[in-house]
Amino acid sequence: MVSSPQQLAAGGASLNALRRAATEDPKAAIREVSKQFEALFMQELMKSMRSTTMAEGLFENQATGMGRDMLDQQYAVQMSGQPGGLAAAIARQLERQAGLPTGASGLGTAAPEPGAMTMLPMSTWAMNAMAGRRAAPAVAPVDRDDEAGAAGAVTRDPGASARQFIGRHAEAAQAVARSSGIPADFMLAQAAHETGWGRREIRGSDGSNSHNLFGIKAGAGWTGPTVTITTTEVIDGTPRKVRANFRAYASYEESFRDYARLIGTSPRYAEAMRSTGDAAAFAGSLQRAGYATDPDYAGKLKRVIDTTRRLQRHLGSADITS
Repeated sequence: MVSSPQQLAAGGASLNALRRAATEDPKAAIREVSKQFEALFMQELMKSMRSTTMAEGLFENQATGMGRDMLDQQYAVQMSGQPGGLAAAIARQLERQAGLPTGASGLGTAAPEPGAMTMLPMSTWAMNAMAGRRAAPAVAPVDRDDEAGAAGAVTRDPGASARQFIGRHAEAAQAVARSSGIPADFMLAQAAHETGWGRREIRGSDGSNSHNLFGIKAGAGWTGPTVTITTTEVIDGTPRKVRANFRAYASYEESFRDYARLIGTSPRYAEAMRSTGDAAAFAGSLQRAGYATDPDYAGKLKRVIDTTRRLQRHLGSADITS
């Protein structure tokens, strides 16, 4: 057992035990960390409730306050870890981040209610605490306002929309792959990630389609048509809304060709062009070169590449990996 169920992991020894458990028994560590977070939350809640009431009379002093705090701590510990509670929600998040099956810890077995809030900032802090690191600022996977939704769409089973997306763009991707050397499935996957399998393409204020599948902005050297939208970018670790101009094209194939020209000719993406034989290396090179502001862009892109390849095998499509 990583810590006593009757106490909070507030001391150094208990925290060290949790860190060791994260390595030795991740399931037990997730279960205990989830309970600890729920207990801390309950304790703070009771402390806040007590602070809004008047003192209890002449016998109220520092000693009675300390005793009451200790009692509240025990109440919080006893109330934490119940099925379907906050601990279960935290456990589900930690299990997903740790790559464990949902319910592996024994707390996250209940399915979340529709519309239930997620605990991403708290779970990120918890995972860092388990590993003995300072928590990094919690950021959304964003490059445009709709990218958080697009990222969610590509990491779940995309279904019919993905098959349609691959069928619609495979020919253009193949043609550009032959001339550029960038694997077609890499380009298809990145376009899918940027647009949520085509469901969230960049459009002008009049609803016109920009055909911009890769979220490429219109810099000072771009002389073609543009569309202006509100975009959310991570600046100094903080998501911020800005207005930005994006390139617009006459066709999707033109978008593929412009993307390949950007990656193939820009010195900043030279490492990516040397990594076209490895999906993870290619995605990591794009992130290091600053293609997107999302700090987890490489991992997400690699997962979408894997999904694209699985769909291609399932569909029995022609080899479009080169």
